[in-house]
Amino acid sequence: MDFSNSSLVSHVRLSPNHSGQRIYPLTRITVHCTAGRASVEGLGEIFANPSRQASSQYGIGEDGRVGMYVEEKNRSWCSSSYDNDERSITIEASSDATEPFAMNETVYARIIDLCTDICQRYGKKKLLWIPDKDTTLMYKPAEDELVLTVHRWFANKSCPGDWLYARLGDVAEKVTARLAAVTTPAIEAEDTPSSWAAESVNWAIEKGILLGDGKSYRLHDPVTREEMLTFLHRTMKS
Repeated sequence: MDFSNSSLVSHVRLSPNHSGQRIYPLTRITVHCTAGRASVEGLGEIFANPSRQASSQYGIGEDGRVGMYVEEKNRSWCSSSYDNDERSITIEASSDATEPFAMNETVYARIIDLCTDICQRYGKKKLLWIPDKDTTLMYKPAEDELVLTVHRWFANKSCPGDWLYARLGDVAEKVTARLAAVTTPAIEAEDTPSSWAAESVNWAIEKGILLGDGKSYRLHDPVTREEMLTFLHRTMKS
């Protein structure tokens, strides 16, 4: 597998705490909570310390910015499990300091953005959440699937906290919907955006704001009030 890194990253501080290149295919994403409000710079400082023996591929700060600390081609030290970290891209997301380790809307939205980006870059069409450890770890994802796992399955920890744990089904559903929106329907020749609008059209499709009618995106059709409100609602949720 040819690995890449996310273009959503705005801060890079590579950590020495990793095991070098992976030996297993990528099949999982593991989202952790920071158990304390964090910035991407602060996480980088923590993971830069060799004595901490901890790292993750990415961190999401309280403001929604994304930091990178271990390239995706390498195994991070994040989940208390050699096997999980070999197979997973790991994400630390800023949270409250106490249970249920709630996250703000900006952080939550960025988790969905980053998971979508990961799936897209590796040609995945589905992100799955199976809320049972044994079932998940025995499951063999199809070529177009990634599976969510959690730190609490591998250590005596609450991570990612009850707040996010209860929403992982929603994360998987939203990511999968976005992946479907990017690939279907195809833009027909008569539905090609004008050159000045192409960037905006592609952004709206990627974010799941522009879904079309199953046959085309109706780019040049008049817009009703109902459609306008739907666009606004999807934009606020994206």
